[in-house]
Amino acid sequence: MPSAWLFAAAFVGYLLGSLPFGYLVARAHGVDIFKAGSGNPGATNVKRVLGAKAGNTVFALDVVKGALAAAWPLLPFLAAPDARMMGLVGVIAAVLGHSFSIFTRFKGGKGVATAAGGLVVLIPVSCAIGALVWVVTFFLTRYVSLGSILAAVAVPAASWLRGNPLPLNIVATVLGLFVIIRHRENIRRLLNGTESRFAKKPPAQP
Repeated sequence: MPSAWLFAAAFVGYLLGSLPFGYLVARAHGVDIFKAGSGNPGATNVKRVLGAKAGNTVFALDVVKGALAAAWPLLPFLAAPDARMMGLVGVIAAVLGHSFSIFTRFKGGKGVATAAGGLVVLIPVSCAIGALVWVVTFFLTRYVSLGSILAAVAVPAASWLRGNPLPLNIVATVLGLFVIIRHRENIRRLLNGTESRFAKKPPAQP
């Protein structure tokens, strides 16, 4: 594959990933998300600080930027050589951009939503399995972090078991490990029993 195509995939992916939607949405509400809650600009912290609407908006936007980074090389009219490999480069670059954004002095989130958005384009069934693991874990434990960590294990495991092409399996594994490493403080708190849960809303009063 010509190096110019790989550079384009990496460059566009990194710029898309760097878009700091968590920071921007919080800023629109008059909040510096780096100084609120856990200080993380991801959707979970935005949701804790500003509520479900803002948090869900950030989550959706982070998923979309990962999906775009993986999908644009696959557009037929571009006739990109080895478009699937370009998509892999794009999603890796997008996750790095999200976690080390050029627009926020190389600070960023943990990459879960952005990685999910990219991988759902490339390995949708494996991502669906990971999403199911996340949902079950969250509703059983109310730990967002634990759900994300287990989903980061489930997606590459499902990809390998389904016999996807080796490059896809390797990238899924690398991204899963990256997400887990970015959750190292959460893992420490989970082991210490100090990790925050999402509390269930009390039932409405009649």
